[in-house]
Amino acid sequence: MPPDGSPARRPVVLAPGEGRAYPMGAISAIFKADGAETGGRYSISEWWLDPHRRGPGPHSHPDDDVFYVLAGTMSVLLGSERFDASAGSFVLVPGGVTHAFENRGSERAGMLDVSVPGEFEDQMPGISRWFIEHPPEDTRG
Repeated sequence: MPPDGSPARRPVVLAPGEGRAYPMGAISAIFKADGAETGGRYSISEWWLDPHRRGPGPHSHPDDDVFYVLAGTMSVLLGSERFDASAGSFVLVPGGVTHAFENRGSERAGMLDVSVPGEFEDQMPGISRWFIEHPPEDTRG
């Protein structure tokens, strides 16, 4: 047990593609670590969008989101401005800022999302169900 008396957490090592998968048609999420693994501090997930697909629409929440683009190019809305973030790009979305992301390109795009606090995965069954019932629109039309 650590000196502060909190229960010890175990290291997490995952191979590429491993984690808890949430397929949603043209969108998928793979959770690498969430509340149980991070002591509730943060959540880390990959988000993948097929070509020409919208992601979650504009939304905001009180805490920060951090995105790191892994592949392709994500079109990221921050407030009223849209930015193209190619592989290797970093995006910090401060809490309270309206944001969204979509893949306007012709290849699959993915990004790592670090969210605070670490209980995001609890919402995934409902989010998955919503996207399956409401498939994301094509960005071309």
